[in-house]
Amino acid sequence: MSKAVVLLNLGGPDSLKAVQPFLENLFNDPDIFKLPFQKKLAKYISTKRAPKVEYEYELIGGKSPLGEWTEWQRNSLEMKLRTLDQNIDVYTAMRYWLPSTADTAKIIAGKNYERVILLPLYPHYSMTTTGSSFNEWKRVSENLGITEYINSFYDHPLYIKALSERIDETLLTFPGEIREKVILLFSAHGTPVSYVRKGDPYSKQIAKTIKALMEYREDKEYYDISFQSKVGPARWLKPSTKEKIEELSDAGYTNLLVVPISFVSDHIETLYELNIEYRHIAERAGIENYIVMRGLNDSETFIDALFEITKIKL
Repeated sequence: MSKAVVLLNLGGPDSLKAVQPFLENLFNDPDIFKLPFQKKLAKYISTKRAPKVEYEYELIGGKSPLGEWTEWQRNSLEMKLRTLDQNIDVYTAMRYWLPSTADTAKIIAGKNYERVILLPLYPHYSMTTTGSSFNEWKRVSENLGITEYINSFYDHPLYIKALSERIDETLLTFPGEIREKVILLFSAHGTPVSYVRKGDPYSKQIAKTIKALMEYREDKEYYDISFQSKVGPARWLKPSTKEKIEELSDAGYTNLLVVPISFVSDHIETLYELNIEYRHIAERAGIENYIVMRGLNDSETFIDALFEITKIKL
């Protein structure tokens, strides 16, 4: 009998025209924004924010590369899984863009799969990412037989190895004489502190990933952690990446390797926020070498990790 694997991801606008509807879908998410008259407010907020965000997307090529990287990961995982069983299909379901969760669920409903495995491309569980994607799947899917949920893979050995390989690649881009002086700054997407109080495990899982990664690397580098992408007036996890960059500069560190943690594909928060916006902050603060690590994107080791994680559920 055939099986389906669904890669759940955020999605990203594939053109400048897609920015406003993408934002509208995001602000319509009841798992993140609990707003009165949510649909109307989502339309209003997205329309107001769209010009600024469109400009940011213009600076990184006019669209998000997340969809293309996710498709590469989907295809690579499908080919690898079919070495085990030719009757395995891998799909993508995007939370805020295309292919939408509803469209993917509709396709799967018509195929009579024996089992459906949901694999979020979020290594760390948060109610705002994995939780929201699972909730949306339950809202739009019909009776699809046995559904398996993979909650997280933040400490999987091959995920840790994939991150370490990317760090090594990035270190080689620093001048040879200063590589031993490079500081690793792990920058994770922030969440409101209120989510932590409600039991969201995201921040603890981030810490466990970094601990496992540095142990794998035999604690060779000094490192620190920060949080980015704060929205709204609520109190969020600290320190912010902006504050941490300035703090490290004040402490005399001038060579910084920024490691986007919990992002498996490059998108606006790595390519614009970290690589453009925070680069200006780093330069003003006196950081001499500021390099942002490339996302896992086309990492074969990361595909190996997804393969091992999925294989257990087949």
